[in-house]
Amino acid sequence: MSGRLLILPGAPALSGFRIEKLLARIAAMEPAVTGLVSHFVHFASLARSLSDGELRILQQLLTYGPRAAAAPQSDDQSGEAERLLVVPREGTISPWSSKATDIAHVCGLAAVTRIERGIEYRIAARQPLGRQRLSQLAPALLDRMTEMALLDAAEAGRLFGHSAPGPSRRIALAGGRTALEEANRALGLALSADEIDYLLASFRQIGRDPTDTELMMFAQANSEHCRHKIFNARWIIDGRPRQESLFEMIRYTHARQPQGVLSAYRDNAAVMEGAVGWRYFADPRTGAYGGSREPIDILMKVETHNHPTAISPFPGAATGSGGEIRDEGATGRGARPKAGLTGFSVSNLRIPGYERPAALESSAHRLRTRHHARGADRRRLVQQRIRPAGDLRLLPQLRARSGR
Repeated sequence: MSGRLLILPGAPALSGFRIEKLLARIAAMEPAVTGLVSHFVHFASLARSLSDGELRILQQLLTYGPRAAAAPQSDDQSGEAERLLVVPREGTISPWSSKATDIAHVCGLAAVTRIERGIEYRIAARQPLGRQRLSQLAPALLDRMTEMALLDAAEAGRLFGHSAPGPSRRIALAGGRTALEEANRALGLALSADEIDYLLASFRQIGRDPTDTELMMFAQANSEHCRHKIFNARWIIDGRPRQESLFEMIRYTHARQPQGVLSAYRDNAAVMEGAVGWRYFADPRTGAYGGSREPIDILMKVETHNHPTAISPFPGAATGSGGEIRDEGATGRGARPKAGLTGFSVSNLRIPGYERPAALESSAHRLRTRHHARGADRRRLVQQRIRPAGDLRLLPQLRARSGR
């Protein structure tokens, strides 16, 4: 234990298959690397020192996963092993941390203010790598959107740091549109040209400069994720403007045939008529368990999280699955998830200079099985952790490359 930070080792973090892939990746970057081992490491921030009993409970909670012998690692010890920690990005709280901390509190560990988890990689090499070379290899072992690398466990205290909020500042519009364009780049707002024009005109109309907080809030609230602007945009199909937006086209079927639909386009999920059947539950007044014959309607929810799942598979899948469960429970009087169907499909990325075999003409008629399965597996694994019902997966065949 170091001060109020307790560090506890955990089980092997990755399967032998994943270790082999990572080893091949970093060995291509540094030929001196001969072996790789991964283990979970837990960091507990404490309000006070734990008693012996509390420490035993915490150790039991953090004992999970395969034993070292059950998860083969590439552990070539012909050279000196150097350590590198991959942990959640500073200033963030991982979903794992939130759940683990809640469990610790339920188990009576009120002195544990937060638990976080990282992965310790031991990299064996024929010669010492040094801190600079380890830092260069680190990006191959982490997700740069959600994680960071530490070269010393003593730095783990940064995970629990609290800094005072920075002061808000105003963006002087005396510089005109250029000032907003610079703020857009500096703050990473991803504002479009018409959004910058709109902000410039709006703040000039009210006669004051915007704050960086206002610009950030506008960028999020007016984002495609929140506003679905493409859905509500006007479309030109085969050279002819359509009166309906894409969303109006989607709603067309329900407008023509509303029979059997109890609720649609009102909440973040839809409800259709089901059948009359038996439901079994405890009577809220008497507590007696029994059956009730009543209509059992069906709620359906579609959640699209293709972009974050492609960039950061596990957090993206967790956000998508969480959104499904939230909206199912918040529609009408609420519903309980029973089954999930993961339909995972992507178009060819065709990144210049980084073309993948699946995007080539010779592969146009083949299933992108490996790419599909990777994303679908992430989502299925996340859903299994929070939803006991079985999940189905749909891997649709992509259309053949049209050449356009």
